[in-house]
Amino acid sequence: MISDRERRAPTAAEREARKVFRQAEAKEALTDYAKAQKALHDNRERLKAERLAREAEAARQNGSSVRIT
Repeated sequence: MISDRERRAPTAAEREARKVFRQAEAKEALTDYAKAQKALHDNRERLKAERLAREAEAARQNGSSVRIT
């Protein structure tokens, strides 16, 4: 374990590097979140389209009018 005496303050270059890495990681996290949200939205839209197609087919086979929302 590092004692307090052995610990030193980071240099300006180290602080700047740490800052840049944190910004890059934050941007990557947001990018991952955005990708996940787009995938979720796309999947929901695909499932909705499939459901509407099934309901339309069932209505056509039954000869009745089913309210499609």
